Amino acid sequence: MNYFYKNTKIGCLTIVEENSKIIKIDFGKKEYKGNFINSKPIEKAFFELEEYFSGKRKTFNINYELFGTPFQKKVWEELKNIPYGKTVSYQYIAQKIGNKNAQRAIGSANNKNPLPFIIPCHRVIKSNGDIGGYSGADEIKSKLLLIEKLNK
Repeated sequence: MNYFYKNTKIGCLTIVEENSKIIKIDFGKKEYKGNFINSKPIEKAFFELEEYFSGKRKTFNINYELFGTPFQKKVWEELKNIPYGKTVSYQYIAQKIGNKNAQRAIGSANNKNPLPFIIPCHRVIKSNGDIGGYSGADEIKSKLLLIEKLNK
C-alpha cells in the first residue's frame, strides 16, 4: 500500500493506493501503514482532482476499488449517476435503490464514502434544499457545489 498527502485548492488531502488502484481519499494529513510515496496512480489522482477543483474536469478517469458493505456499495454506485452540477435528495437516492425509507442509511453510507469527489456524495442534499452534512466539512461541500454550478 502507498499513500501520499499534499495541499490542494480545498486543503490537504491524503490519497491511498493499493495494487495500482486508489482506495481512499482522506481530508487532512493522515498516516497509513505502507510507503509514503507519490506513486503514478496517486499522482494521477491528485492531477485530476486539481483539474476538478479548478472547474476544468467534470468526470474522473481514475482506476479505483471500493471497499464497503453491499448496501454502501449500492448507494455509492447510485451516486455515480448524479450528473455534474446537479443535486438530489437523500430521499431520491433511497427511492432509486429501492428502499424509500432509507434516508438516514443513505446519509451514513455517504459519510463512509472512501472516495469523495470521485463518488460525488457532495451532490446529495436534504429534501428542503439544505446542503446537509459532509465528512470533509460543510464549507467544502458548499465550495464543491459552487464550483460545479459555475462550470456546468
